[in-house]
Amino acid sequence: MAMVDTGAVRLHVQRLGPRDGRPATATVVLVHGLLTDSLASYYFTVAPAFAAAGLDVVMYDLRGHGRSERPADGYTLDDNVDDLEALLDRLAVSGPVHLVGNSYGGTVAFGYAARHPKRAASVTLVESEPATAAWAVKLGGILERVVTQLAHNEPDAIAWITAHRGHNTARLARGAARLARDTTLGRDIPASRVLTEDQITAVRCPVLGVYGGDSDLAELAPWLEALLPDCRTVVIAGHEHSVLVEAAATVGGHVLALVREAEEAVGHVGVPAREAGEAVGHARVPARETGHAGAEVR
Repeated sequence: MAMVDTGAVRLHVQRLGPRDGRPATATVVLVHGLLTDSLASYYFTVAPAFAAAGLDVVMYDLRGHGRSERPADGYTLDDNVDDLEALLDRLAVSGPVHLVGNSYGGTVAFGYAARHPKRAASVTLVESEPATAAWAVKLGGILERVVTQLAHNEPDAIAWITAHRGHNTARLARGAARLARDTTLGRDIPASRVLTEDQITAVRCPVLGVYGGDSDLAELAPWLEALLPDCRTVVIAGHEHSVLVEAAATVGGHVLALVREAEEAVGHVGVPAREAGEAVGHARVPARETGHAGAEVR
């Protein structure tokens, strides 16, 4: 475990790379979702396969989440993009990076790409979207329900979650309740500064959208493809919002293919095609639950 002081907050960071002494071909940065999520949802799914494919893998707990510091305030989208910017600077990560964001993490990743277009080699949005006015309204409604039903009525909410979703999900929900109750997250995120359409379309790097076929976010796929200059989307049938965890091999394979193509396009060696296709399916993933409830805020 490593703790990195960004100057504003201390963030828990994990980093994986090729184990055979090869230099990494590119850097991929993994950003997780809100409340019940953490870097564990990557560490125990796709991250080992990305490292096995020759990538330098950076993942971290967002402020207030996992083992990162939990300040009382400062949870706007810009605060989270600031954290990512400062973290990469502290880690001396130079050159463009491939950003992968799950749920809210994708919104953070896209925000970073919009702010630093030359530092983004690609962006993958897993069950996610750029920050728009509609996004802010939707997050406001979801977070209001979380604060009302979970943070302000925790005993009854936890009892229901334990009975219907199990003890592990209940444990994650308790942590989410503390975060919602003890910080300004629920107010800050809906009040975040959002992107204009011009700012969104100015993101010129390749963008991949991955959605569960049974998720309400799947309807974003045609909008993204029409709006962004270089975008493809994948809809994985039979999955909802937890597609990253439930279909890790499929999601990871699409991400590695995007990274390989983006690296080849700029003349880098990139991830060999055969290796990209095999890495996710055959890499050894630690035998431990991810700690991901599958219901993080979108």
